Amino acid sequence: MLLRGLALAVALGSAVVTGPVAPAAAQTTQAKGEVSVPALAGALQLDALFAVLREEGLAFGETLETDMFPAGGGQHWRNAVSDIYDIPRLRSAFDAVLEAELAQDPEVLGEILAFFRSDLGQRIVALEIEARRAFLDTATEEAARVTAEDRFAERDPLVDLLRDFIAAGDLVEQNVAGALSGNLAFQTGLSETGVFGDAVPQDQLMAEIWAQEDQIRDDTTTWLYAYLGLAYSPLSEAEMQAYVDFMASPAGGRLNAALFLAFHEVFRQVSHEMGRAAGIAIQGRDI
Repeated sequence: MLLRGLALAVALGSAVVTGPVAPAAAQTTQAKGEVSVPALAGALQLDALFAVLREEGLAFGETLETDMFPAGGGQHWRNAVSDIYDIPRLRSAFDAVLEAELAQDPEVLGEILAFFRSDLGQRIVALEIEARRAFLDTATEEAARVTAEDRFAERDPLVDLLRDFIAAGDLVEQNVAGALSGNLAFQTGLSETGVFGDAVPQDQLMAEIWAQEDQIRDDTTTWLYAYLGLAYSPLSEAEMQAYVDFMASPAGGRLNAALFLAFHEVFRQVSHEMGRAAGIAIQGRDI
């Protein structure tokens, strides 16, 4: 699954995670044997993912400061962004959704864990992490986009596998929905601070946000092929096909749906809080 919300690029091909990866031998006994949501979080390296999300969030805060209040938001702004991207708080809300969506179906959860505890599953997680962290560098992302264009021009077989993978997870539409929802939450939070004078009616905000749908879809599609191409290029065609098959399975679908729901819930709130904090900073008030 891949979620790209407001200034977020969270790729989860089922678990596209980012950050330092512990070797498989270092996994805890619980993560190796127990069928539970905490064990799933360990297999998907969610601690590492949220560490990178925090890095992305702090960087996004710097971009907002430059674009929206170039005089500077100061330490108050940086503290606010840091608090919004507090990892324990985000993980608490995220894990609660996963628990509600998956914990009551141990058979499906077991199938998901079986895949991600396998050598291939752990290798996929590691590759996703490496690519995710690499995308923190703008030049690396741009190079990956160029490489993706070259793959299309050369009819690289990986393109068809990526297309199947994206379709299996409905990654484009899920990400477009998440981005629109996040952008609306941000603008709603911004409006609530009075930065525009009277609060902007919700239907007006929605019309302005939904006008971005085509642009967001195009950008998301381009990003997906660049990111996933970088992450999965070391896999053989057979390994990539196995991942596609898992994502198209009922268990893969359940995981994908649960992860998207969790990210939508958590980062819609993050976007709203970032909008409010930005509106306050623009007006020069203490956050």
